[in-house]
Amino acid sequence: MGLGTSESVTRRRRAAAKHPPADLPRFRRFFADLGPGLITGAADDDPSGISTYSVAGARFGYMPLWTAIVSFPLMAAVQLMCARLGMVTGLGLAGVIRRRYSRWVLWGACVLLVVANVINIAADLGGMAEATAIMTGAPVAASVPVFGIAMVAALMWSSYRTLARVFKWLTLVLLAYVATAFVAHADWRTAVSMTIVPRLEWSRSFFSVLVAILGTTISPYLFFWQAAQEVEEERAMGRNLAHRRGATPVELTACRTDVLTGMFASNAIMYFIILTTAATLHAHGHTNISTAQEAAGALRPLAGGGAYALFTLGLIGTGMLAVPVLAGSCAYAIAEAAAWRGSLNQRPHRAKKFYIVLGVAMALGIALTYTGMNAIALLFGAAVINGVLAPPLILIVLLLTRDRDVMGDNINSRALACCGWAAFAVMIVAAVGLFVAR
Repeated sequence: MGLGTSESVTRRRRAAAKHPPADLPRFRRFFADLGPGLITGAADDDPSGISTYSVAGARFGYMPLWTAIVSFPLMAAVQLMCARLGMVTGLGLAGVIRRRYSRWVLWGACVLLVVANVINIAADLGGMAEATAIMTGAPVAASVPVFGIAMVAALMWSSYRTLARVFKWLTLVLLAYVATAFVAHADWRTAVSMTIVPRLEWSRSFFSVLVAILGTTISPYLFFWQAAQEVEEERAMGRNLAHRRGATPVELTACRTDVLTGMFASNAIMYFIILTTAATLHAHGHTNISTAQEAAGALRPLAGGGAYALFTLGLIGTGMLAVPVLAGSCAYAIAEAAAWRGSLNQRPHRAKKFYIVLGVAMALGIALTYTGMNAIALLFGAAVINGVLAPPLILIVLLLTRDRDVMGDNINSRALACCGWAAFAVMIVAAVGLFVAR
């Protein structure tokens, strides 16, 4: 998959149309470069993430704040490697694995993804339904299929881009956690200390929170989604596989800006959710969150009686962004692994198998919500499962992005590789700690 000289030149010439003019003011150019990375970052703060961060702050107070700082370079490195892989090869992650590795590696990776995603879909749908129930009284059992079917219908008759444009504004409700941290009079001295100096507690409870935080920030579905969306950006410009291969320095710089911005925004929200729940719930003795009502209570200092409304809007907005990403990444992975055509930018009659996989993933997620598990427990559990299943997929991404036959001259830099291997090692250690701690 390396690039020949003539192909590289052609690629550079054709890439010019993708980027804003060089004389565009720096501020406007920055926003013009944002795309898949920013959407991926927004989808990362899904209902499972919000619940995980809320549980962390309520259970351990300010202690987990350091994880937001430590996880940022790790998640940014993994997502940037996935983005570069999609840009340079012109293929999604599963498509590259299919060409480079044996079928058992390919389908093993897809199975890990599908298992994690179906559980995550169930958790997110259940969280959205429970949040809706505290506002409207609608039965959770009735709301879950309504949300699921509505999202599949929207994807079939519209597009994820349209859906994202509508619902990404609801995710701005998460900024309420930033404001609440100041209104609730957080203990900033302790918070800064806990942010700068990492502290660990040798207990299964703490390691379950640590694995959940890592699993909801460095999530398998985002690896596949990031690479697929970089490919979709170029497909939308009418480029076939031959013309998609390769990447110019300008493209890679724009990609880095996009990914780092999205991951920074995601981690900033994570930080303030932990901080807010520590300053409100933990500080008042509410250390175990078991219901959506209890999680919503973190916003009371700012919103008072409107806390439920803010919490519900935030959960629905992030769910509407994340659940299609979860189902869509299953469809992209299976379609690429089986060499089928299909994407979210195509109508169902032109990508039947793709949409069948998407629909089945959503249906399985809906079915799983009827197991009777508590919504918060399922949301937190989904994050833990992501944390346990992510390391093998990170290893595959690391090996692919250091391979010159795949990446040509665009293999990982030393700094990027170090951060990627650190992400792999940290997640392995956290997972081992979960199983050996008492």
